[in-house]
Amino acid sequence: QVQLVESGGGLVQAGGSLRLSCVASERAFSEHTMGWFRQSPGKEREFVAFITWSGSATYYSDSVKGRFTVSRDNAKNAVYLQMDNLKPEDTAVYYCAAARSPRTAGISTSLYDTWGQGTQVTVSS
Repeated sequence: QVQLVESGGGLVQAGGSLRLSCVASERAFSEHTMGWFRQSPGKEREFVAFITWSGSATYYSDSVKGRFTVSRDNAKNAVYLQMDNLKPEDTAVYYCAAARSPRTAGISTSLYDTWGQGTQVTVSS
């Protein structure tokens, strides 16, 4: 079974930056949209960003638009989330996910069926 492994989380002050990485255990998602989601205690998992299979299109939630950048390197089976100008409200566990079907894209969690274990991001004020 293909696994996704996130890394790069940590503690940062408001206004700082972090870069999250997500690496697949095998070359299985080059034709799949990859998404980033986050979940805070007591809240539902929410969409952050996605990047389509070729990397030609990206989409962001309004709360991170202009501050976060998603990218991918299919040769390395990797997807990244560059997070700049972080705010305390960005504190959450961040998950990467692969879309269930190739060449489809969307923001609903139901479209994604392979998830990483999550990485904690904490932004102090």
